[in-house]
Amino acid sequence: MTTVVELEIPADRLGAARTFDRVPTFQCQIGGMIGESPPLVWVIGPDIDTVHEALEADPSVDVIASVTDSKQGDRTVDADDRDRWLFQLEFGDGFKLFQQIVAENDGAILAARGESGTWTVKLLFHERASLSECYTLFGQYEFDVEVTRLAGTNEFTGAQTPLTETQYETICKAHELGYFDIPRQITLKELAAELDISHQALSERLRRCHAALVSAELTDRMKPTAIDP
Repeated sequence: MTTVVELEIPADRLGAARTFDRVPTFQCQIGGMIGESPPLVWVIGPDIDTVHEALEADPSVDVIASVTDSKQGDRTVDADDRDRWLFQLEFGDGFKLFQQIVAENDGAILAARGESGTWTVKLLFHERASLSECYTLFGQYEFDVEVTRLAGTNEFTGAQTPLTETQYETICKAHELGYFDIPRQITLKELAAELDISHQALSERLRRCHAALVSAELTDRMKPTAIDP
C-alpha cells in the first residue's frame, strides 16, 4: 500500500544548522525534488542580505543562485504576508545521504520544510516494507528522525496536486521505473519509449512537472486535477 510519512529531523543531521543558529527567524521550504538538480528553495528571514550571508557561511549549503532580488523589487510574500525569496541551493553530504537512502528504497521526497533548527520532511513509499528498511537505515546513520505522521494515500483523497492527470501519471511511471533513482535505472529515451511519446515531449513534460511542483510548493495536495492543458 502506498504510504506517506512525515518525519522531523534535527538540522545538524540534515543541513543548514549554522544558518538556523545565525538567523533565528530563518525558515525554508523545498517544493518537491525532481531528479538530481539542486532544488529551488523558498526562504524567509529578516532580509535577503542577512539570509544570503548566512547561507554562504554555512558549510552544509552551497548557494547556486539567488533567483529573486529584493533590491529590484523581485520578491513575493507568503500567506502571513512575510517577505520570502527564492534560492537554488546545493545541500551537503547529510542531505545527499538522506536522498540516497530514500531513493534506493523506492521512496520519493514530496516536500521538505525547515524552521527553528528542525526539518519536517514528507516522504512517499509504494511499499510499507521499503519504508521500514529506510527507517532502519536512518537509525544506522544517526539521522535522529522522529515520525510525526504515517498514513495511506487514501487519507489524502480530498487533496489536490498542481499536476495535471497526464503529468501525475508520468511522474508516477518515472518513479516506478527508477528514473529518479541514484544512479538512474532508466534513461530519458527509454522512459519516453515506455510512455510512447517522443524524447523531446517527455523532457518538456518533466520540466513542466518540476515547474508546477515548485510553484505550488506541494501544499499538502495529492489528487490530480481533471483537465490537462
